[in-house]
Amino acid sequence: MCTLSPRRRPRPRVLCDPLTMWLSVVALVGLYYLLRWYWERQVVSHLQDKYVFITGCDSGFGNLLARQLDLRGLRVLAACLTEEGAQQLRGQTSDRLETVILDVTKTDSISAATQWVKERVGDRGLWGLVNNAGISMPTAPNEWLTRRDFMKILDVNLLGLLEVTLSLPSLVRKARGRMVNVSSVMGRLSLFGGGYCISKYGVEAFSDSLRRELSYFGVKVAMIEPGYFNTDVTNPEKISRATQEAWDRLSPEVKELYGEKFLASVKKSSEKLKSACCNNLYLVTNCMEHALTACHPRTRYSPGWDAKLLYIPMSYMPTLLVDTMIYWSSPRPIKAL
Repeated sequence: MCTLSPRRRPRPRVLCDPLTMWLSVVALVGLYYLLRWYWERQVVSHLQDKYVFITGCDSGFGNLLARQLDLRGLRVLAACLTEEGAQQLRGQTSDRLETVILDVTKTDSISAATQWVKERVGDRGLWGLVNNAGISMPTAPNEWLTRRDFMKILDVNLLGLLEVTLSLPSLVRKARGRMVNVSSVMGRLSLFGGGYCISKYGVEAFSDSLRRELSYFGVKVAMIEPGYFNTDVTNPEKISRATQEAWDRLSPEVKELYGEKFLASVKKSSEKLKSACCNNLYLVTNCMEHALTACHPRTRYSPGWDAKLLYIPMSYMPTLLVDTMIYWSSPRPIKAL
């Protein structure tokens, strides 16, 4: 006689406890940052034997980095635009630091500085090249500017950087060293007209291709993408003056389109820039130092809370959203539709 076996009840699903899940996520994130912290803390040996060439050392990031690396014991080769800037830097540093006059817009000056560097590094090669020299003026709405205005910035920030870099790869390759290019958050997000953002986008593109090419030879390339810092590049008086000069050259037709009120708003925004800029330049130079001295440097550094929390995230947002945010915070021409 056939008997029916009782129907088995399905086993209840064991759901993951939400608290356990979140604790696991926190533990994994914490482990990731702990491992990254340990990885990035490893420092290159024999720093006192390594040469670093820095452009734009008269003031700002370049000047501070030269003094910082000199204190660290590296052999700093500092390029300044003026003899006054070079003399002042030598008076603040040890005898190890040497200076040279360099105008990155002139091929003859770059060739002379390259030969000067070769004579000093000899067979050791050049451990570090820091392309720091840069300018930001004239900056204004694109329609207000001329080709010469654009080229003034591109000659320093992009073409000068290219020529300096291409004159020294053999020395950096010999040392299996580092190239550090100073870009900007404006190389990821174009917020205003003129040559500055264009030049920094170019620095980003050049650095990406250079990094891939030189990785075959043990050379590492890093980019520094600072937010707003209180340097000569963000000097409110100079920005306001450059804006006024561009306005003064405009035709009556263009002036009528924008209006005096627009000009006043732009100048007022530049005056407010100083309060928005960070005064702690070490946030930038510490990133540069890490890129030069760490065994495992990052590809990109974004010093400044405005870069981390505002501009870099904006660079990943939908274009429509970013445009709306910029329209909302920017002055409107008087004849705007």
